[in-house]
Amino acid sequence: MIQPLTEISAPTRELSSYIAQAPSLVLPGAVAEKARQHILDTIAAMVSGSRLPPGRLAIAYAGGLGGRAEASVVGTRIITSCVHAALANGMLAHADETDDSHAPSRNHPGCAVVPAALAVAERVHASGEQFERAVVLGYDVAARVNYALDADAFAFAGRMTHSVGGTFGAGAAAAALLGLDALEARHLLSYCAQQSSGVGSSVRDADHIEKAFDFGGMPARNGATAATMVAAGFTGVDDVFSGERNFLQAYAIKPDPGKLADGLGRHFEILTTNIKKWSAGSPAQAAIDALLHLMTTQDVVAKNVKAITVHLPTGSDRTVDRTPAPDVNVQHLLALLLTDGTLTFRSIHAHERMADPAVRALAERIKVVPSDELLHARPRRQAIVEVETHDGTRHTHRIRAVRGTPDNPMSQAEVEAKARDLMEGILGRKQTEPLIKSIRDLAGVKDIARLRRLWQAATPRRPAAAGH
Repeated sequence: MIQPLTEISAPTRELSSYIAQAPSLVLPGAVAEKARQHILDTIAAMVSGSRLPPGRLAIAYAGGLGGRAEASVVGTRIITSCVHAALANGMLAHADETDDSHAPSRNHPGCAVVPAALAVAERVHASGEQFERAVVLGYDVAARVNYALDADAFAFAGRMTHSVGGTFGAGAAAAALLGLDALEARHLLSYCAQQSSGVGSSVRDADHIEKAFDFGGMPARNGATAATMVAAGFTGVDDVFSGERNFLQAYAIKPDPGKLADGLGRHFEILTTNIKKWSAGSPAQAAIDALLHLMTTQDVVAKNVKAITVHLPTGSDRTVDRTPAPDVNVQHLLALLLTDGTLTFRSIHAHERMADPAVRALAERIKVVPSDELLHARPRRQAIVEVETHDGTRHTHRIRAVRGTPDNPMSQAEVEAKARDLMEGILGRKQTEPLIKSIRDLAGVKDIARLRRLWQAATPRRPAAAGH
């Protein structure tokens, strides 16, 4: 037998202690406010995702599993075990490209952390403040694990940064709500390590069903599973990040264990997490912003457009260049914006609009060009849009800071407006407005489970066939 470590490494000791202390740590005001925005944004993504094919399949699957009545599946009347609810709600949250993202760690933290935290918070009847603190912790841990692995190198090797970081973040959030101590937190981290998996091939999933599982459902479920197992008495390896055959050595070429705990309690990753203004793929956000700027300031209109060239970071261009899904097809999104003058959740996801002759004609005149310069530019996700009109005039605009990123954040009013657009068609105004208000005033909520009625709706039918 390989002998257990006689001494716990400093990064693991600091990280596990922080997880145990997180429920009692008072958050700075700006951090708590940002957390509430991300909680609202993610729950709104769950509500809207409940009516998309990946979400409807997840709901049908979770509904057939049964389980102890502990937590709700958003957008339905299903009450199931917290692990099943975390799985379903994670898939709902990433049923499309509406949810948040964290560029430095190459992660979508919200769709993993919030569903796991919500499910466990319902199970233990946690307060809004406890839920809020757990979510902030989850974002911190998800990012730091990816930093320790070197997120860029990890992704370039074909691994799935989203499911790995998401599993640890979801597990940490659930652990805080279950009151795990420092030793139990170390065992939790080991169970998260054993469940961390995923390869980058999911970006080829045109139906976004496996992708919804890989980004949201799987890490939310795995994190909740790890936390509830340890809370039930399961023990494990005392330090999965150091010693023989450790997690970091197994997954990274040049791991940096020090980043696991670097800045904990001082630098909060939720402050550097993006909230998308548009319910579309991340690489398309800057292009949409740039074209909208030209429409507003240069009076660019559909009938005058001869051609559009979109410069995107090399690699990102492939993600959105003429893809079959309307919410990830940059040509379609820009053509739709020109045709309608704006974009809504409904229009972005209307597959029939891809066959609209006017939209298609515009989309065919839009070309995407990869740019190595933009790939290395900071902030990330920049775009340049060049518009040529029929009279020979050329208009160009570069977006350096996308709306919704830390360099150009959305206001509270904008976040709430997006949430209304996502939820009102499903929940109605009578549930949507109280839900928004309750999350805005989350610190005063005594029991998260009491908010359940605000995100419940008639359970949708399973789609006749998977896919778009």
